[in-house]
Amino acid sequence: MTDNRQNTNVTMRTPRARVKGLGASGHGAGHFWQQRLTAAANAPLMLAFVVIVAMMANRPYPEAVALMSHPLVALVLILAVISVTLHMRIGMQVIIEDYVHAKGLKLASLFANNAYAVVVAVACLYAILRVSLGKLV
Repeated sequence: MTDNRQNTNVTMRTPRARVKGLGASGHGAGHFWQQRLTAAANAPLMLAFVVIVAMMANRPYPEAVALMSHPLVALVLILAVISVTLHMRIGMQVIIEDYVHAKGLKLASLFANNAYAVVVAVACLYAILRVSLGKLV
């Protein structure tokens, strides 16, 4: 069976839209790949997090602080917090954009989502840096 149309390459997208590669939402595939990248990063970071927490179990407070003061441990925990909060923010943003249809509620929900992610990240990073740099005993 042959295609009898004059031009099979006809599209409703503008040349600029085809060059930029943006989808209907105007965001392109950036959020998709960012979500996948943080998901892939979360696997080893959460494994390291579990190992670190297991190493601190049943130890006195000064030993736990000494473990947290190690630069590699602090770096792993900081990377884990950043990756998890980014992953959480992007995932909730997709859900809000897909399922909240009222414009005002969507805007408020997206603001609350971003604010919550920032507050969680800042609180966790502050705690990690305070313990690892301050050597609280």
